Amino acid sequence: MQGWKFRRQHEIDRYIADFACPDAGLIVELDGSQHGEQVIYDETRTRKLETMGYRVLRFWDNDVLTNIEGVLEVILAALASPAPHPSPLPEGERGRAAETDK
Repeated sequence: MQGWKFRRQHEIDRYIADFACPDAGLIVELDGSQHGEQVIYDETRTRKLETMGYRVLRFWDNDVLTNIEGVLEVILAALASPAPHPSPLPEGERGRAAETDK
């Protein structure tokens, strides 16, 4: 993975991530069929992890088994782009702060 280190079954807060790259702030989840029935839980979990500064990528198990190249391409693209700040300033705040610093 281009030098990025992933941890398997990595504990973050009260959750266990399937794969996590703490240095990149990236979590990769592989979802089986049971996740079709726990959508609200997964969305809540993802939002919580995002507030902690992580990006969460979810793939169906079947996608990993039948299209591993595509899955890896998405993961590598996420690693290549920096994560947005989990609590960005409201639009325009950066400009005003920069102007007052001058």
